[in-house]
Amino acid sequence: MSQSVHTASGAATTTAYIGGERVAAERSYENIDPATGEVLGLTARCDASHVDAAVAAARAAQPGWAATKPEVRADLLQALAAAIIANREELTLLESQDTGKPLTQARTDATVAARYFTFYGRAIDSYYGLSLPVDPAFHVYTRREALGVCGSVIAWNYPMQLFGRAVAPALATGNTVVLKPADETPRTAVRIAELAVEVGIPAGVLNIVTGIGVEVGAALAEHPGIDHIGFVGSTAVGTSIATAAAQNVIPAVLELGGKSPHVVFPDADLDEATMFITKGILQNAGQTCSAGSRLIVHEDVADELLAKLKTSFERVTIGPGSDDRDLGPLVSVKQQDRVRGLVDGADGRVITGGHVPDGHGAGAFFAPTLIADVDPSSEIAQKEVFGPVLVATTFADEDEAVRIANGTDYALMAAIWTRDISRAHRLAARVEAGQVYVNAYGAGGGVEYPFGGFKKSGYGREKGVESLDAYTETKTVIVKL
Repeated sequence: MSQSVHTASGAATTTAYIGGERVAAERSYENIDPATGEVLGLTARCDASHVDAAVAAARAAQPGWAATKPEVRADLLQALAAAIIANREELTLLESQDTGKPLTQARTDATVAARYFTFYGRAIDSYYGLSLPVDPAFHVYTRREALGVCGSVIAWNYPMQLFGRAVAPALATGNTVVLKPADETPRTAVRIAELAVEVGIPAGVLNIVTGIGVEVGAALAEHPGIDHIGFVGSTAVGTSIATAAAQNVIPAVLELGGKSPHVVFPDADLDEATMFITKGILQNAGQTCSAGSRLIVHEDVADELLAKLKTSFERVTIGPGSDDRDLGPLVSVKQQDRVRGLVDGADGRVITGGHVPDGHGAGAFFAPTLIADVDPSSEIAQKEVFGPVLVATTFADEDEAVRIANGTDYALMAAIWTRDISRAHRLAARVEAGQVYVNAYGAGGGVEYPFGGFKKSGYGREKGVESLDAYTETKTVIVKL
């Protein structure tokens, strides 16, 4: 079953998926290939009525799904993981076309999405309440119960990974889901929802509403019929999501922006650091909340590390996702213009990049960019660029390094590069971040590691067993004996 239908003009239209059926909308918008500027097809522009229908379908399906034995839910989630792997090449192509990312990265995203369903399918088998033997006159225990209908609004940078991250723990714990994929990247979410029904997950358990964020995304976040809202995206939109959640008195998990630092000391392995720093800012063209976008390097090794990074950046190959080069385009020309504007207005010294590369036509590409001598208080050092742009500044001692690292509104991730284990642990405790790497770096870590930020990077945790708590509430039962 395909998530697309064809209009009279022949253009493929990605529809919503509600109650196990494809659902069209009166209006649509063009889905653009960011590598070429060409139209991939049309996307159904859902409205509040579609959100109502999706929430109603999820509400109707939830009691039966919650009553399903955990072992049965576990088997179904693992069957969905297998279906994702079986259809990985189809999903990879859709993801690469929608986002512009290289095929290898899109294929990894499909594999990780499947891993979420495998992990939570296994984890739910051992997720229990507690016995509280405080008073022998009472038998007291806790139950972890599903919240009900969970709404989710995800970003365009890792559509399949974010889908798995939100949907798998919600379904594992007996919730049903209404998910709004990003405007630019709707197709894989609808396809995986179809696969879910094909493997036996009941219709209505997982519903997808496509459309424009300020329309259907806002309608979902504000809907009185949901019991939880999750959001991945900008801090500005996250604030409005949190406001809607507060008005409806429901829990929210927000994964927002980041300006994550690499703090490099003189005793670091600079070759190893160069490899991880390069990947950490250029993966997905820098369009990653947890991208390592700031380099805070000790003044004694700054010139050496910057020279290594310049060489590393200039070796990067650029091309459309279908060519499977190192660096694909940004998600849109709008994003390209935003990145160019921030770079053009930056202080500091551009060591390499800083421009739109030649030879790519209407594609939304931007060259790998390294800017040194940046004032830590400047816009380019404070604002999330969401592009392949690394800004560098120097420090003289630990206290200055910590002050610069903690000197933004964000606190999502950080990396500390040193061979001194005592220093590594000191800095890990002092640096404000939801995840801290030492002598390594990864975009949010593995499926098993709790992930989320401090400060304006959001609140709540996804990934790992901890995520199961976010999708359940505790009921305490006290029985007098």
